[in-house]
Amino acid sequence: MRVPRLVGLMAVDARETARARGLFLNAPDRPEFHLTVVDYVVRQFPQAGAEVPRDSMVYVWFDFGEGEGGGGVREPRIPRPPKGGLQRELDQPGDAFEVSSL
Repeated sequence: MRVPRLVGLMAVDARETARARGLFLNAPDRPEFHLTVVDYVVRQFPQAGAEVPRDSMVYVWFDFGEGEGGGGVREPRIPRPPKGGLQRELDQPGDAFEVSSL
């Protein structure tokens, strides 16, 4: 039997897909894997398409390991962009170099 592609599936869908093919899933990075629902599979072993006997164990991971190229931390941009779009800069009262409109 061939291992189905589980990468990109949510945990609940990955479990159902494996169960339908007679395979067992194990998630080393999730101790309570049976409660995991909406996390997405990012890696699997054996790879999709590999030939394995029925009742084999397929390992799935939901987080990238160190050095595997996850998205990284996205911190807010400082300073934040101004709200509301473009604004015209106005002259300060008493400015020696006032802008005159012609």
